[in-house]
Amino acid sequence: MPECVMVSSAKPNSFPAFERIKSRKLFDALFVSGKTIKQYPIRMVWMETPYTKGHPVKIAVSVPKRFMHDAVHRNRMKRLVRESYRLNKQELTLVVDNAQKSLAVLFIVQSKTPLTFAETQEKIILLLQRLIQIHNVAAE
Repeated sequence: MPECVMVSSAKPNSFPAFERIKSRKLFDALFVSGKTIKQYPIRMVWMETPYTKGHPVKIAVSVPKRFMHDAVHRNRMKRLVRESYRLNKQELTLVVDNAQKSLAVLFIVQSKTPLTFAETQEKIILLLQRLIQIHNVAAE
């Protein structure tokens, strides 16, 4: 049987499993010591992690039940946020990788009604641009 090897040169618009936050410790650390950027109704909590070459940014998406009660709407919002991130992550990945840093990012949707894809993408792009600005300033 062939071995499964994690390829670091994934397609630029892909969203493989190794780019997702799965560790409970990392989730807890994000909530305790993460920094926040808000673009209503999406809040982004991020923190630097030890550098890992090939996949410098790991993300997770949360849509709390207290904001959106229907599971159908929560799941759709998570899909929309993941898709928006997937389509717009290239610049952030390049900036962070060139600075030899790694990030853990958590997107939290705080809306009572589902957003459209266009609205979601606009908010995600603004959040990513602000995060890129922070890391460009820190690199200088």
